[in-house]
Amino acid sequence: MRNIAFNQAGDRVVILDQTRLPGCVTYLELGTAEEIYDAIRRLKVRGAPAIGICAAFGMYVLSLSMPRESYEEFSKEFARVKEYIGSSRPTAVNLGWALQRMERIVSEHPGAPVSEICVKLKEEALEIQQEDMDMCRRISEYGLSLIKNGDGILTHCNAGPLATSRYGTALGPLFLGKERGMEFKVFADETRPLLQGARLTSYELEQGGIDVTLICDNMASMVMKNGWVQACFVGCDRVAANGDTANKIGTSGVAILADYYHIPFYVLGPSSTIDLNCPTGADIPIELRPPEEIKEQFYEQPMALAKTKCYNPAFDVTDHSLITAIVTDQGIFRAPYTESLVGITQI
Repeated sequence: MRNIAFNQAGDRVVILDQTRLPGCVTYLELGTAEEIYDAIRRLKVRGAPAIGICAAFGMYVLSLSMPRESYEEFSKEFARVKEYIGSSRPTAVNLGWALQRMERIVSEHPGAPVSEICVKLKEEALEIQQEDMDMCRRISEYGLSLIKNGDGILTHCNAGPLATSRYGTALGPLFLGKERGMEFKVFADETRPLLQGARLTSYELEQGGIDVTLICDNMASMVMKNGWVQACFVGCDRVAANGDTANKIGTSGVAILADYYHIPFYVLGPSSTIDLNCPTGADIPIELRPPEEIKEQFYEQPMALAKTKCYNPAFDVTDHSLITAIVTDQGIFRAPYTESLVGITQI
């Protein structure tokens, strides 16, 4: 299913509301800056590549209602809205990357009629989406070369088509392999507190006819010890220049377990998630989310007292020393990452 598109009139962004899955397939139309910000902030659209695509589509839609009297007024308002949308989630580098590409279209056409700039903005947004489809296909090809028919794969969070545009990143090799007649046994961490693994990953794999077993996060060690896992595939929201990787909270724990049990741990993501201007994981901003996600969300009654303090980081950072390889659309990169990642070409 297409998770991000324009409506028929081309003046609103249509997204699949991921907060309603798997029980309800609901599409939302977004037409204001506040609606787009809210959709990203509240994870109605999520996954680093998908966030970037949604932001690009959103900036085009919003540009249609910006001042048209002069280029100066238009560009000023465009910059203001771009900063606002960019503040919705700080960790995923794709958000800023896509917004910068859209802003570059404006800055490269000073004095041009606003109507012409808007046409180019739409073309750029669609190009960003098509590039992601192409990147995911290449990531899937490279990732598939690392596993064999019948392997057990453990994944954390959700890095499938819902988080991207097609195939996905960490799940992409599994879908591609399935198309070619290969079978895998996937163990999906539930991914507390937002349960992206339970709600989204298991849903996507079931829909794709792939053997998936849902496990609690604290069961990863057991399935590894049992010898049921031959590789770990996870996505990424930002990769620092030294290979340190930010991904959904709990990922670093999976990497530590994989290292102990001598299981390859692979990070899969588009080249746009690699931030060569970010030296190490310590420089990656980590988003903190509301305590209600831990205490109340998905429960009929609160699971903790109202006064109980919570610490709810959305991401953690996996040290580069725990990563077997980083798989991108431009190839498979191995340590030392300070040398290998230098070859990444940023679009």
